[in-house]
Amino acid sequence: MTDTLTLRRPDDWHLHLRDGAMLRAVLPESARDFARAIIMPNLVPPVVTGADAARYRDRILAALPEGSGFTPLMTLYLTEETDPADVAAAHANGLITAVKLYPAGATTNSASGVSNFDNVRGVLETMAEIGLPLCFHGEVTDPSVDIFDREDVFLDTVLDPLRRATPGLKVTLEHVTTSQGVDYITQADGEIAGTITTHHLMINRNHILAGGIRPHYYCLPVAKRATHQEALRRAATSGNPRFFLGTDSAPHLDAAKETACGCAGCFTATNTLSCLAHVFEEEGALDRLEGFTSLNGPAHYGLPANEDTITLVKSATPVDYPAQIATPNGPVTLFDPGHPLFWRVT
Repeated sequence: MTDTLTLRRPDDWHLHLRDGAMLRAVLPESARDFARAIIMPNLVPPVVTGADAARYRDRILAALPEGSGFTPLMTLYLTEETDPADVAAAHANGLITAVKLYPAGATTNSASGVSNFDNVRGVLETMAEIGLPLCFHGEVTDPSVDIFDREDVFLDTVLDPLRRATPGLKVTLEHVTTSQGVDYITQADGEIAGTITTHHLMINRNHILAGGIRPHYYCLPVAKRATHQEALRRAATSGNPRFFLGTDSAPHLDAAKETACGCAGCFTATNTLSCLAHVFEEEGALDRLEGFTSLNGPAHYGLPANEDTITLVKSATPVDYPAQIATPNGPVTLFDPGHPLFWRVT
């Protein structure tokens, strides 16, 4: 039985760090295990220009624990007023790694996102020309579409037409949650990949709703049926290089989660690698964990894999993770996998 596993140091290709006191509280949880992370730009106000990204990067670097080698990979928040020249300049000087497209109203702090995709075609064409990836929150926001169907509808009505209209655009479909999303990424032509979150591998919609509402499992895109969870687990553990880790770790104060209209997001930065080792062991695929966490993402983004390594050890006693992370403004609850975890990073 395998009880020790050494991997190239992982990267997180979808991470929310927030800002201010929250940034300073949660950043060490990612910097401990991950070498790099794609940083989401949906602050208030959002990170929309190269100058915004430079200032945010500086705040992240200033908040890192002393001696940390963590590298934030910055993104710009695409709006209908985004200047293609500013995007190209930020890419040319190495400031940004991708651009993030939120359909307006799709998730937390997405009000400034895109409503009319015709208004961003110039930016997308520029991105295709210079090889800058587009990270896509893959849901429609039409209120007539059931929330559990919004990713599936998005594939046919938004993503496929947009990719056909912009040949050469490299796309990352983030936080895939459906079997249809898995099939699209597996079968599509061109440069497309999908990130899969830790929590979507471990929960389905029953975990949110059966026996009582559990607000700390509520996220967007919302977890789907168990059949979709099973499709995600097959994709993540398949060895297909188009799938890799993007935790979408999204901290919210407990007061904002445990309320009549709670925020969407699961905070998984602290225990992600223990959770993933558990899932991959269950699926008989521990030998493919390094590809999912450490190799496939860099290949998609045109970056080298990390040279340093981490080691996970399986112990006889469960890992004693804290239930919450403290911040000056209140606690943030850590994602609860619902069962003990025995793999720990040493």
